[in-house]
Amino acid sequence: MQHSTLTALSPLDGRYATKVEALRPIFSEFGLMHRRVLIEVRWLLALADEKTVVEVSALSNPARQSLETLASNFSLQDAERIKAIESTTNHDVKAVEYFIKERIGQEKMEIGAELAKAKEFVHFACTSEDINNLAYALMLRDARDSVLLPALDKLIATLRQMAHALAAQPMLSRTHGQTASPTTLGKEIANVVARLQRQRKQIASVELSGKINGAVGNYNAHVIAYPEVDWPALSKRFVESLGLAWNPYTTQIEPHDGIAEISDAIRRVNTVLLDFCRDVWGYVSLGYFKQALKPGEVGSSTMPHKINPIDFENAEGNFGIANSLFVHFAEKLPISRWQRDLTDSTVLRALGTAYGHTQIALDSLLRGLAKLNPNPECLAADLDANWEVLAEAVQTVMRRYGLPEPYEQLKALTRGQGITRESMRAFIESLALPADAKKRLLALTPANYVGLAAELAGKI
Repeated sequence: MQHSTLTALSPLDGRYATKVEALRPIFSEFGLMHRRVLIEVRWLLALADEKTVVEVSALSNPARQSLETLASNFSLQDAERIKAIESTTNHDVKAVEYFIKERIGQEKMEIGAELAKAKEFVHFACTSEDINNLAYALMLRDARDSVLLPALDKLIATLRQMAHALAAQPMLSRTHGQTASPTTLGKEIANVVARLQRQRKQIASVELSGKINGAVGNYNAHVIAYPEVDWPALSKRFVESLGLAWNPYTTQIEPHDGIAEISDAIRRVNTVLLDFCRDVWGYVSLGYFKQALKPGEVGSSTMPHKINPIDFENAEGNFGIANSLFVHFAEKLPISRWQRDLTDSTVLRALGTAYGHTQIALDSLLRGLAKLNPNPECLAADLDANWEVLAEAVQTVMRRYGLPEPYEQLKALTRGQGITRESMRAFIESLALPADAKKRLLALTPANYVGLAAELAGKI
């Protein structure tokens, strides 16, 4: 069957392909190959900078530039050549090594002769994991910094604007699904902003680490070939030159604790937003928000009147798929039998899938928010129908002035009973309270009993 977005096995490469375009150069096999080539080239150049490795230490600037260009100009054609080599080697990292050596052999005249002498120092003393762990760390860093955090920042900014605009819009709260002390729409959105800001810091602060220390992490081959080189120091300089944190203690593999940490951090953001999607879905159902009509869009195949909150439902579903993968990454990747097993290899290839579903969810959520318009009339009617929520205010003031059994009196008045404005006012009038306290309670309505909600929302 011909491959197209309609025949793609995964919706990330089918229905949602355009929404994850920014992740494709990072998490695709092309992206992995590109970073492997970059690391192999940079390792060869690092050896050239180590004067005691005399066999490659004399690389000229043109030769060095040739290698840098090989990495920076990596093309789809290059990736296809690596894949062709892999069909013979049946080893993806060895295919990258052979590709670089092949390209070195294609250089002309002086540069070609110079690089030919250094050819066998491509992948010098490396195990495949020395290359792979650094490649995946770079992929995760690039996805976080160039795609995920900008998308999250856009969402936070959108929610902050909503929190400010709706800071004073009163809304009936519901705790345990029952009517509760009023709040404002803006304050409820501000709560989400505050949670996201904290979790964003957690994502940004995760250290993505790497290693380049050989087959079992002890520099065995390095030392036997060049005992005079300070290999840990060179390893540290190299890993940090890539913008990663150096891990000095590993087995054959870098233990992936950093991947587990960033997976957990992203999962927490997704969980916050999944919670928010469900709340907004409920508010739409209650009529607190109206949704903008999109011309031509159909809400139901049989019920013409419907405008469904599909964007929030789509976001919720995609956050859930992403989180199921992030949980697996966090639980599985730090575990490897003895000095190395290969169970992490196929799992790491799915990192982009989790990021892709997260990206789709963020896009859907932003699209859904853009359709929302508050419905002040519905919000006001809901508040006016629930005067019993002022019971908290009245019994608290009664406590201040020493009136007997304030909680019990309000419980008897309100629990399971319909309370009107008139019955609440009559109860307040009957209380032996100071005149100013009684006046303050009589002026109270469900719509203005919001405490500092507006102020808090305005400060986020």
